[in-house]
Amino acid sequence: MVAKLIPPKFSASSLSAVAPSAPTSRCSPWLTPLVYFLGQRLVLPGYFGSITASGLENVPTKGPVILAPTHRARWDSIILPMLVGRPLTGRDLRYMVTADEVTGIQGWFIRRLGGFPVNVREPSIASLRHGIDLLEQGSMLVIFPEGGIFKDGQVHRLKPGLARLAVQAESIHRALGVKILPISLHYSDVKVGWRSNVDVAIGKPLEVASYMDQGSDRLKAAAKDLTADLATALTHLSDQQQS
Repeated sequence: MVAKLIPPKFSASSLSAVAPSAPTSRCSPWLTPLVYFLGQRLVLPGYFGSITASGLENVPTKGPVILAPTHRARWDSIILPMLVGRPLTGRDLRYMVTADEVTGIQGWFIRRLGGFPVNVREPSIASLRHGIDLLEQGSMLVIFPEGGIFKDGQVHRLKPGLARLAVQAESIHRALGVKILPISLHYSDVKVGWRSNVDVAIGKPLEVASYMDQGSDRLKAAAKDLTADLATALTHLSDQQQS
């Protein structure tokens, strides 16, 4: 969903200085529990054959977390909160979504279910600052690192934005403790038709702080290393699912 989140001209100091006037995101106190109820009781069991998950013990129950899932279908954004959101951790997920998606009736729902827009062609400092604010608040933020939906079952080259955002947040507050959680979603039917089966594999979280030993002047290198390790983790999970 998100391409290049933090252009080179955006520094940690510039991000920390921006007042988060826009955008905003929230989880509606009436719509969110309704969606969970319908999703768990009707939508998912009524449409899919089975939904299995491994590695649920790897999901942090507190602290700032960036969920980094592969993106195979629009169903991903519905399945994720049902597995690692309120039912497991008691936490609501926040989503960084391309601005094109947050329009019309779909946009109305997205904004009330934890989503907020970012213009991937010209990302504003305010949007990026809001993402960091959410991490500072200890939220679970979803960013699809491949930048789009891919149905071939392969892990595609990851966009650098996710790791850059995580490194920026950790550099502003060195004891923040941001974690990145690799998640691989695999569907038995590429078209994700009725009664398809879903397998979700969750890897061990990557501790962003462990990449910061290079010093604050090496943030770009830290983000590069973090992206590479995330790609390796996602590929390993995906290969296991398809073996």
